[in-house]
Amino acid sequence: MAKRALVTGITGQDGSYLAEHLLSEGYEVWGLVRGQANPRVSRVRKLLQDVQLVRGDLLDQGSLISAVEKVRPDEVYNLGAISFVPMSWEQAELTAEVTGMGVLRMLEAIRVCSGITGSRGSAADQIRFYQASSSEMFGQVRETPQTESTPFHPRSPYGVAKTYGHFLTQNYRESYGMFAVSGILFNHESPRRGAEFVTRKVTLGVARIKLGLATELRLGNLEARRDWGYAGDYARAMHLMLTAAQPEDYVIGTGRTRSVRELVEAAFTAAGLDWEQHVVCDQTLHRPAEVDLLCADPKKARTQLGWEPTVSFEELIAMMVEADLRLLADGHDPDHDSSWP
Repeated sequence: MAKRALVTGITGQDGSYLAEHLLSEGYEVWGLVRGQANPRVSRVRKLLQDVQLVRGDLLDQGSLISAVEKVRPDEVYNLGAISFVPMSWEQAELTAEVTGMGVLRMLEAIRVCSGITGSRGSAADQIRFYQASSSEMFGQVRETPQTESTPFHPRSPYGVAKTYGHFLTQNYRESYGMFAVSGILFNHESPRRGAEFVTRKVTLGVARIKLGLATELRLGNLEARRDWGYAGDYARAMHLMLTAAQPEDYVIGTGRTRSVRELVEAAFTAAGLDWEQHVVCDQTLHRPAEVDLLCADPKKARTQLGWEPTVSFEELIAMMVEADLRLLADGHDPDHDSSWP
């Protein structure tokens, strides 16, 4: 029989790429959705016709138990979260409930449905659990590059909530013997990235300027540096973690950093434009507590999982600009509809 996977956050960028990868590997894939009224559900149905949907909510323990009982998954991938960092200051409590406590509720659903009551169990035939941890947990970094043992110092409510979920995943692994792992993923982008994120904000802005729909692009801190990779590569890493022989946590990234300024230059260059003629720096767009530098050391994933990124930074940004040019030329408005390029 085909393996069965349950994916939370199926309507997001990562969920879609993971579902595509799992389907290509012969899995039966189920996506957790809060309700059919979500406009993103139609997007998933159009792109991922073979994915089945089940109702559930990371805020509701009972619904998660019901979903796990119905699907009876071999693997659960918890990608659901309020993942836009600036919003976490505006909705700190909700971020804690979904991004942090949601991890606890899903782990408990798996524990209850698996009948794990003792302090230690056997991970051999348990449901395997993947938690989407984040490089934002490192925050004000203690060392560069960051590894699996680098201390955390989160600088946003989002980073704090992710840190809680990360440690909780470790705790359930150590306390109950569950096959529970965290992937500490650094920034990963694609044409399916939400329009509110800086990479997509840049590529959409470039596309609008190229098509004569705008004349300027307003951005905050151009000197912040991130380790940017392609979301499709990172979805493959998630699967490798859950099919490994032993449950361990892994840092996933490219090992190279670029500034927001370099991101802007690459995007405008891909469209044949001069960024300095169009970009305006806006102090109001700076974070309350900035994370200046994040850079992954993916050596463990490379040596133990055989994982390597396949798409370069320049290829990624060009891919996103080209996709947004097509999207806008076709009359779609990413700020107000749920279309994917």
